[in-house]
Amino acid sequence: MTTEQVVHYRDVSAEYLSHARTLLAEGDLKQASEKAWGATAVLVKAAAESRGWQHQSHRRLWQALGRLEDETQDNEMREQFGLAGELHTNYYEEWLNEETVARYMAAVEQLVAKLDPLSS
Repeated sequence: MTTEQVVHYRDVSAEYLSHARTLLAEGDLKQASEKAWGATAVLVKAAAESRGWQHQSHRRLWQALGRLEDETQDNEMREQFGLAGELHTNYYEEWLNEETVARYMAAVEQLVAKLDPLSS
């Protein structure tokens, strides 16, 4: 476990989520989507890193998230991470409207709140 890396990931996640909120308020759905995905992904990395798990690809992130869901018995985590993934796709496709981005970001914020204590 690399404590410095875990702290870095947690800091980056908080920064990205704050930026995502600002971007959404400004109507920049593309960038808000990507920052929300990033906030979630780096926090999964933090939790994985703190446990010594691999996390260097999307596949590894999904595996780590699945293990975290099993560990916590929180059956919403995969769904919430899936919505974060939809936001990541929206960065490239720009297919989600403002209401949908806001709703998916709310799910991301719930997931981030769950993941943060798992990464300490």
